[in-house]
Amino acid sequence: MKNKLISIFLAVICAACLPFSLLACNKRTEVLKINEVTHSVFYAPMYLAEALGYFKDEGFEVEFTNGGGADNTMAAVLSGAADIGFCGPEAPLYVAIGGSSDTPKVFGQLTKRDGSFLVGRYDEKQDFSWQNLQGKEILAGRKGGVPAMTFEYVLKQDGVEATLNYDVAFNMMTSAFEGGIADYCTMFEPAASEYEKAGKGYIVASVGEKSGEIPYTCFMAKSSFIESNSDKVEGFLRAVTKAIKFTLENSSKTVAEYLVPYFDGTALDSIETSVQSYKNIDAWVTNMAMKESALDALQDVIESAGELERRVQFDELVLTETAQKVYDEIYG
Repeated sequence: MKNKLISIFLAVICAACLPFSLLACNKRTEVLKINEVTHSVFYAPMYLAEALGYFKDEGFEVEFTNGGGADNTMAAVLSGAADIGFCGPEAPLYVAIGGSSDTPKVFGQLTKRDGSFLVGRYDEKQDFSWQNLQGKEILAGRKGGVPAMTFEYVLKQDGVEATLNYDVAFNMMTSAFEGGIADYCTMFEPAASEYEKAGKGYIVASVGEKSGEIPYTCFMAKSSFIESNSDKVEGFLRAVTKAIKFTLENSSKTVAEYLVPYFDGTALDSIETSVQSYKNIDAWVTNMAMKESALDALQDVIESAGELERRVQFDELVLTETAQKVYDEIYG
């Protein structure tokens, strides 16, 4: 009898505690691990989605890590160290060409042109011409990466012959340039504006303004992750699409105020300048569903650089249904 009473007592205690344990479970917020190719104001809407609470509204938090290059970001996705990779679509394209049992797919596009600015050692803003690069050495990124290939494409279009230095790691280019390597260097914001503000060099041109539209940075994940986490993928796209809308509809200063915590040591006015620079070149998409023509343009650039073994069919690499659904919901 005594044991029976103890069992009943324990059952009552467990029953009483169950609602609280379920409540605790419901309150547990899931974390999506995002590996970004680099950290830049160029990706402002992604950070705003967190700052404005849009990710939390969808029931999860995000954890950012810096890959320092598209190859590292892709490796993080393939190894499972990251749930979502954020880099140029050339990375999953190469994987698709090589063959994979769990091919990464692009499920959303954020930027639609090159986000780098060409920085020189002299102030050439008034009289800069791309012909000025004839015979010069430029730090423009990793060989086979979209930044370097886009830059090559721009030079070819203008018939300019220059030396592109591929020997410096992506995250080390600015310090290498400051150390005396090369005549010009491409930099993202806020690095470019901060470099100019410090009197170390001058922004002479926007690479993206010159190159035109291209799917520059996108969100991707392994097919298995997308299939088993369709709700999270949709929530993620909804949060970022809302953040893009906020970015475009508000002043650069308002956007910059939300971004300050993401760029420790960078002044508000520098971030504001960076945001405005990207607004000026129309850097961000509104509809995150990539267009087939955009992928064709990217493959033209890669093919021109001699880095494309074969062209990939749109459906091999890109998913658009969820991004289009989210866009219609927010803008419809």
